[in-house]
Amino acid sequence: MTTDPVRTTDALDPGLLGRLGNRFMDRAEEMLGDEIDERLARIPKHVNEAGVDPFGFDPRTARYALASMAFLYRYYFRVETSGLESLPRGRALFIANHSGQIPLDGAMLGTSLMLDAEPPRFARSMVERWSAELPFVSVLFPRLGQVIGTPENAKRLLENEEVIVVFPEGSRGISKTFDQRYQLVDFGLGFMRLALETRTPIVPVSILGAEEQYPSLANLRPLAKLLGMPAFPIIPQAFVGMVLPLPVRYRIHFGEPLYFEGDPDDDDAVIEQKVWVVKQTIQSMIHRGLRERKSVFF
Repeated sequence: MTTDPVRTTDALDPGLLGRLGNRFMDRAEEMLGDEIDERLARIPKHVNEAGVDPFGFDPRTARYALASMAFLYRYYFRVETSGLESLPRGRALFIANHSGQIPLDGAMLGTSLMLDAEPPRFARSMVERWSAELPFVSVLFPRLGQVIGTPENAKRLLENEEVIVVFPEGSRGISKTFDQRYQLVDFGLGFMRLALETRTPIVPVSILGAEEQYPSLANLRPLAKLLGMPAFPIIPQAFVGMVLPLPVRYRIHFGEPLYFEGDPDDDDAVIEQKVWVVKQTIQSMIHRGLRERKSVFF
């Protein structure tokens, strides 16, 4: 008897959590499976005889994960999107702010491109190297199309006319405390060098809502360092046994594409000026979105 390679949850956790997870996935698939199949069928794939691409992406696994994320997208976070009509065709770099303690903002951004963009776009996220050392995550992320964020990997994807999501704040952004919400920390420079080398348009993206999903009161950096973690946040929900994020309303805005020219090997000072333009564009989009937002939850 063969085992379905997609349903890895049972093997990882046969207890209550595993059963509840499978029920949730079954319900999500029942409600959204046809739509997911139709959207997945329209994205380019570069899979081999085993059904995976060179980076480990498995459309079968992605189908179930996307159905689950679509359920959260539509019914839990009730995501509002704007600006999708201005997305460029072909390859693109989506540059967004990052927050929320766990990367649900990346999942919601990717889901918006699959469900609401026309045509659907399958986004690859550049993830931190340390994610490859985490149990379960190190296997799951590649199956879902996520790629370790090296310049070589990113360049190969863009040469295949794919789209990439980059969070230049990295782990410093996702682990911000609540008093630092919606204040962008320094951006890395790598995405700009990549855009210049591959002549790829940059799409600035602002994400509202993630800052409030798991509000962090403090970050215990010494303990995080001791445990080899990027951060150790103090989250009030943890003290009352609440595992789920707060049911905030996500708002994702896609800005007009930005086009840059220049030498990717320029000095950091030259690259920083171009990165500053992207960062200020996103920060302005965030400020505008906060002014227009009437409620965190509605």
